[in-house]
Amino acid sequence: MLRLAIDGLEAGYGAVRALHGVSLEVRQGETVTLLGTNGNGKSTLMKCIMGLLRPSRGSIVLETDGERVDLTGKSPHEIVALGVAMVPEGRRLFPKLSVRENLLLGAFRRGARGGIERNLALCHEAFPVLQERSSQLAGSMSGGQQQMLAIARAIMSAPRLLLVDEPSVGLSPVLVKQMIDTIAALKQRFGLTVLMAEQNFHQAGRIADRGYIIVNGEIAFEGSNLLELQSSELVKSYYLGS
Repeated sequence: MLRLAIDGLEAGYGAVRALHGVSLEVRQGETVTLLGTNGNGKSTLMKCIMGLLRPSRGSIVLETDGERVDLTGKSPHEIVALGVAMVPEGRRLFPKLSVRENLLLGAFRRGARGGIERNLALCHEAFPVLQERSSQLAGSMSGGQQQMLAIARAIMSAPRLLLVDEPSVGLSPVLVKQMIDTIAALKQRFGLTVLMAEQNFHQAGRIADRGYIIVNGEIAFEGSNLLELQSSELVKSYYLGS
């Protein structure tokens, strides 16, 4: 079994606090969406989970196969080794390396090395353009293709928990739908648990089991199912225009 439990998390940048007592959980097999407009702390939370930013207070516990591991204070490579991967906002690819080289770098963790060829084949099946352009420099690809590569690179690490930060940013509506559908398909194919930070409620809501709304660094609402989330006044105000 797998479970991510965050309790009372506080974090920031210098004197500026971005998260204020955030608590949430993600259970095995779920797709949980973290909704919020820009500047409300979604990416900060993702960075804390991945060890890219150390919180000032609170806990981040990953329960996996009967073991409880506190992620606070662990390095990013230690967290990746536990089966956690992130598709970061802005993709963060290696622009001067080829598509294939970017994918292979995603498989650096020990637990993923034995399945490189299998995972590479599955990524090519999900995103045929990556196989067609395997020798192309990542930085020369379109925004949509780079987003495909960023998702595939994360999958190459053979994760159990996938964090996806703002997959819709900079993409056309058609590509956003394609990306969201692909995340859902990959979740089923690899048996993933997904935490997705997103500001596009209409798209995130198509694949989410439930979700949270973060406002000014605090969890302002928790929906135990999609209908409950959709019915909240915050969603109506921020996303549905009513």
